[in-house]
Amino acid sequence: MTIPVAKLSNPAVRALVGAINDGDPTAFFAALTTDATMSDDGSDRPLAAWADREIFSSRGHMDVQAEKDGGLALIANYRNDTWGEMKTAWRFTVDGARVSRFETGQA
Repeated sequence: MTIPVAKLSNPAVRALVGAINDGDPTAFFAALTTDATMSDDGSDRPLAAWADREIFSSRGHMDVQAEKDGGLALIANYRNDTWGEMKTAWRFTVDGARVSRFETGQA
C-alpha cells in the first residue's frame, strides 16, 4: 500500500519527497540545507549532479511503501526513465526544518 506524500510523518522529508514527485528542482533544493550531502548505494555523490541525472532529467518518482524512525527512514518503489522501477531504501537526517543528508540505495 502506498503512503500518500501528504501523510508522511516528517515535514522536511514530506517536502523533499513532494518536490521529487512534482519534478520541482526549486522546491527540492529549498527542502535541503545549503550544505546538504547524499549517498547512493553507499557512495557519496555530488548532490546537484545526482539530482539532475537521477530525478529531474529522468522523471524520478517515489511511491512510499513504508516509513519508520519518525519518518526519517522510508522504503519506496522508485522509478525513473533511466533505471525503470526498483525497491529503494531512504534515510534522512533533518537539521531544523530541512534535510541535511539523505542516503539511498536498493532495498
